[in-house]
Amino acid sequence: MITLTKADGANDLDGVTKLGIGASWDTTAGGSGGLLGFARKARGTDLDAFAVLMSGSDPVRMAGLDVTDPLQNGAVTHSGDNQTGHGAGDDELIEVDFTRIPGHVTSVVFICAAYKRGSDFSKAANVSFKVYDSSGGSTAQVADIWPSLLGTGNAVAVAKAFRAGSSWKLEVLNERGTVKQGDPNSLLRFAVGK
Repeated sequence: MITLTKADGANDLDGVTKLGIGASWDTTAGGSGGLLGFARKARGTDLDAFAVLMSGSDPVRMAGLDVTDPLQNGAVTHSGDNQTGHGAGDDELIEVDFTRIPGHVTSVVFICAAYKRGSDFSKAANVSFKVYDSSGGSTAQVADIWPSLLGTGNAVAVAKAFRAGSSWKLEVLNERGTVKQGDPNSLLRFAVGK
């Protein structure tokens, strides 16, 4: 399994018609021990994965939380909101079917954020993103993306899929930043320029 990094630059997605990005994390007590730490770990922590569809520098649709099919045609789908990080495998999964993306959508920016009030990256461990080639009904994992543990903020721009002529490319962004918790406009502004 390869791990994609920002230093790799843009990766060709030739032959990939459907791409999946799965977000996973483990619950941690965030450094708290004792009963409080146990309670935090039992309750879990809530990170949220988003896909922001861009038309040039303008965000036009977003998948995440309770928006599971923003174009209502299966072009971009979200598995739904996992509020704890408990369980094996992907906690949230976004799939993009490039054959159904309208022509005016030039890129899709993948973001993970401690979006809801009270959520915090410090209460999550082993945050990672799996990249799947889901073309032809397959669900083969082809790569991992590990965000840097350094940096501040409650959001990370993970990667961007963008048009390159008649095909698509995938580029790791790995950019930390801050969004106002619970504010969708702040999240959309974070996607602009990525």
